[in-house]
Amino acid sequence: MTLRLYDTRTREVRDFAPLREGEVGLYVCGLTVQSEPHVGHVRSAVNFDVLQRWLRHEGYAVTFIRNITDIDDKILTKAEDAGRPWYAHAQAMHRALTAAYAALNVAPPTYEPAATGHVPEMVELIGELVERGHAYPAGDGSGDVYFDVRSWADYGELTHQGIDDMEPAEDADPRGKRDPRDFALWKGWKSDSEPRTASWPSPWGRGRPGWHIECSAMAGKYLGGAFDIHGGGVDLRFPHHENEIAQSRAAGSDFASYWMHNAWITTAGEKMSKSLGNTLSIPAILERYRGIELRYYIVAAHYRSHVEFSFEALDEAVTAFGRIEHFLDRSARTLGGAVDPGVPCADFVAAMGDDLGTPAAVAALHEVVREGNKLLEGGDHAALRGAAGAVRAMLDVLGLDPADPAWGDQGSDEADRLTAAVDALVHGLLEERARARAEKDFATADAIRDRIKAAGVEVTDTPSGPQWTVS
Repeated sequence: MTLRLYDTRTREVRDFAPLREGEVGLYVCGLTVQSEPHVGHVRSAVNFDVLQRWLRHEGYAVTFIRNITDIDDKILTKAEDAGRPWYAHAQAMHRALTAAYAALNVAPPTYEPAATGHVPEMVELIGELVERGHAYPAGDGSGDVYFDVRSWADYGELTHQGIDDMEPAEDADPRGKRDPRDFALWKGWKSDSEPRTASWPSPWGRGRPGWHIECSAMAGKYLGGAFDIHGGGVDLRFPHHENEIAQSRAAGSDFASYWMHNAWITTAGEKMSKSLGNTLSIPAILERYRGIELRYYIVAAHYRSHVEFSFEALDEAVTAFGRIEHFLDRSARTLGGAVDPGVPCADFVAAMGDDLGTPAAVAALHEVVREGNKLLEGGDHAALRGAAGAVRAMLDVLGLDPADPAWGDQGSDEADRLTAAVDALVHGLLEERARARAEKDFATADAIRDRIKAAGVEVTDTPSGPQWTVS
């Protein structure tokens, strides 16, 4: 298989070559469970779910790690505002996130480690950095420990920045830092403002880990010192991923070979975020749309392209995906049952191999659907079976196969009722048209056909009778 991926560090699309033949180690930074997930949150999970599905389809054994950050300044603040313990708040938001992933058929990772379950590994890694001269305890008695950015000559290699061009790190009081860009590895416990339960013992006193050290420690534990792909949202490139790569390599690890980042979903040109107040929660969207339709909307855009969210665009995606579902439904009726997944078409394979080119892959999928609709009219059942099998195979790679048990029957009853209603109405009109033609009232017959076409339904006359598709 030829797979080319865009690597953020080298700024080029290059051939993918795993460290171990037939195996891929993939680490994706998961979410900080501070609040209910919105559509911008889940894009990363969907994009990297497609990546791991494609890798598995191509025969790789994938070890996929997606972490959860369940201790953080924002979690402490949100929990206090909600009037409950921070760990209860984090767990509730974690459950909401898991439900959102399930609603969009995001497959569970191989492991989903939580930060609070790996504090000993983080303390050990910080100790290694201190011993190597790349970290130091603050001299102000705060109990903080910082990474010394000037001790690592390659700091800035991921985002191609010079240290002096960087903004100061804002993750701790700068008084204890040697350089304002130094970032916190360990945060000393603030006994006057933080619960004791949000702290752990360490050689530097009670405290909790900084955000960046968490992912380095968890990636190292489950994937080792060198692994293939590290992914996450584009907003994590700096400072989070820049700091991850610096502290991991400074501790003696090769770390990730490829760095991949998905772009934002924006509203009014701005990143969708809680702080901007422009969020759209997953439960709210799922009151109007099926999860499979929302996933199609996300997947149809290239993972590195920013998406300006709108309900109009989502409605268009619903219509487009409906054409695929309708083809599969009609094929199953014609062939006497659903067709098993077959082999994706060559254009789909080429698109997916070119940096996960899902827009071209989806276009190839729709082309097979169009050809399949013609086969429905022509009566070649063998060719139709091949087309339907190819469609299901491509949908499976994208996590969009309606027959996947993971989708359950979410919203499908309403969709089935709608399809049945349209089918009955169209057939009724076609019967009226047939009667008009039999009576040689061609003006009425043409008028009925125009009414059907104006409703977005294309009718084709075939030897076995008229066939209709959504145009």
